[in-house]
Amino acid sequence: MTAPSATPNHVAAPAVEVRSRVRVAAKAAAAVALPVLWSNRVLPALELDVRGRTAANTGFALAYAFVFRGRPGWISASGLRAGAAAGGVVLAGYGVGLAIPRIRRELAGAAHRGPAVSTAEWAGLHIPGGTVFAEELVYRATLTPLLERSFGAGGTWLGALTFGLSHIRAARSAADPILGTVAATGLAGALFDLLYRRTGSATAPALLHLAINGGGALAPFAARRVIAALDSGAATTPPG
Repeated sequence: MTAPSATPNHVAAPAVEVRSRVRVAAKAAAAVALPVLWSNRVLPALELDVRGRTAANTGFALAYAFVFRGRPGWISASGLRAGAAAGGVVLAGYGVGLAIPRIRRELAGAAHRGPAVSTAEWAGLHIPGGTVFAEELVYRATLTPLLERSFGAGGTWLGALTFGLSHIRAARSAADPILGTVAATGLAGALFDLLYRRTGSATAPALLHLAINGGGALAPFAARRVIAALDSGAATTPPG
């Protein structure tokens, strides 16, 4: 009796490799597409208020990190140190801006760009939770590491680009230039990714992200308070 012929190893091995590459590419494509579609299509279509969007963003981020096995490493001394240092530089920059009269006046004249909630709620709840926590969990702790494992250095830039593309709808809603917004947020994403790679913790980029966004929300409010205090002090000072 003739034994059934087996597939030669030199034929089977390339086929297995091709299937493996296809699976990796399909997983990476899904990982890239989901946050872009969520931010630009699905979430806006839900027509939620700001509290609903914060809850939905947080839920999406947790589910995404679970499915794609994100590793945020939140509890990290090095992440805390690096994030505090980077965030401190940003906050110091805001402080310098508030100390310069011309910049202070420009900040005071800036329109409130948050939704219809108080500045305290916007900066204290929705930016840290609905924006910073959700985005750092999705992009720094999950997407970019997955892409780097799949495509090497090219995955780093693809992750940053995906972060930029996810802000298209937000740019359109705020009447900001889309290409400029994608470029700026993409570069910010690359910096956040660098902090994650250096520390192995999403805490570092999260603290920097929080300083940028939170400081941007609070700076106009602080500028108006400083100007009001200076004007009040000048009005009550008796002439010399």
